[in-house]
Amino acid sequence: MGDTDRLRLAIIIGSVRLGRFGPVAAEWLASRARLRDDFDIDLIDLATAWLPDVMSTELSARKPEAVQDLAPWLAAADAFVVVTPEYKQSFPASLKSAIDWYDEEWHAKPVGFVSYGGASSGLCAVAQLRQVFAEAHAVTVRETVSFHEYKDRFDAAGRPFDAEGCHEAARAMLDRLAWWARALREARAAEPYARATEPR
Repeated sequence: MGDTDRLRLAIIIGSVRLGRFGPVAAEWLASRARLRDDFDIDLIDLATAWLPDVMSTELSARKPEAVQDLAPWLAAADAFVVVTPEYKQSFPASLKSAIDWYDEEWHAKPVGFVSYGGASSGLCAVAQLRQVFAEAHAVTVRETVSFHEYKDRFDAAGRPFDAEGCHEAARAMLDRLAWWARALREARAAEPYARATEPR
């Protein structure tokens, strides 16, 4: 596969809490994606992005430097994987803030999820994120990687005990992301994406 055919995948660690599991899950997924010949990987940790909590209601207001710094990385991505925990049956505020700071960077791009939690595996957070990303004009894929009782699922080196099952779930999600990423990249190149409410 040539360099021009490769897809850029941004893996976003959504939690910023101390002691979070997100980096372990994200590094594991990145290691699986790097074995493929169709993805280049960017790992984005919201804990080090320093996105501000307060934003202006004026759409024309100049965005803070931290927001501008992250924008090119999101804009360059052909696909995203969001790594999220579940807090009180929802996803972290840091993740919602990050989604809200950006607009066209999400448009007409596929999004997959790696979730973790207790008995629910973080899937309540994923269900809500699907609605949020739909409003951001992104396309979420059905295939999801999820870990219930995640603290008991990985060894000290960050490897899942059920390696075969986890690797198969990751492969299925990455395959689907790659399909949508190629299709949507071609569509954006053929015709720039615009909201249906915008004049044409």
